[in-house]
This record gives sequence, C-alpha cells and structure tokens, in this order.
Amino acid sequence: MVKIRLRREGSKDKPFYRIVVADARARRQGAFIELLGTYDPLKDTDDYKIDLEKADEWIAKGAQPSETVRSLIKKARQAASA
Repeated sequence: MVKIRLRREGSKDKPFYRIVVADARARRQGAFIELLGTYDPLKDTDDYKIDLEKADEWIAKGAQPSETVRSLIKKARQAASA
C-alpha cells in the first residue's frame, strides 16, 4: 500500500515537512518514492507548495493521503481556483 504523507525535516523545535509518496511500511524518515511538495507549519500564513497534478496521479493509482496531506491538497485546490 502506498501513502502520501509528511516527512519531517529540520531541527529540534523547528519542523519543516516534505510531502512525499512512500510505502506504508517505510519509516517516517525512511525511503520515499516521489517528492510532491513542502509544508512549513511555523510560518504565520499557510506556507505549503504541492504539485496537484502529481498528487492526483498518485491518488488515481490508489495512494492514500494522510489527514493532514488531504487538508493541504484541499487548501491548494481552493487557492488554485480562486
């Protein structure tokens, strides 16, 4: 099973995340298949970048996004349509 999830980067108390496609059995910091974007929760505004076309391709292939990634995709679609 393949998941679209966050991979934690950055240092202690300064998290920065990459949005990746990874095997569900892989560790959070482990190997991933493809990088789809980034997310920085410490910024005042929602600071994220995601390739919606690639995300849609992976979802069509059966990849399951995590709850957080699902909400980021939803926000990105709303921003793109506005």
